[in-house]
Amino acid sequence: GRLVESGGGSVQAGGSLRLSCAAIGYNYDDYCMAWFRQAPGKEREGIASMDSDGSTIYADSMKGRFTISRGNAQYTLNLLMRSLKPEDTAMYYCARRANSWDRCRGPDSLDFDYWGQGTQVTVSS
Repeated sequence: GRLVESGGGSVQAGGSLRLSCAAIGYNYDDYCMAWFRQAPGKEREGIASMDSDGSTIYADSMKGRFTISRGNAQYTLNLLMRSLKPEDTAMYYCARRANSWDRCRGPDSLDFDYWGQGTQVTVSS
């Protein structure tokens, strides 16, 4: 299976975007999934994770403006981003833990083994 992100683009500060991650080839509901981002010259940063039971864990710095959820389309994971700021400019990735029995412990990139190619988000002031 693979992960394919979409929904990125350019937006003005204060705007919103909804990113989607399609899980192709497997039932992502069985796995811990998460969203991350990486800005140029910076380390990858965890945003939020969602477990197979729907429970979520957010990075402290991401609480309030970001919402992770299951999409209406089958096997999609969404990330709704509101009140975007120029510092939110980054490549956004979804990821999956290796095994269906691996529970989420939060959006720590070291826990995740499978990654999408990313979708670029650019926020202008």
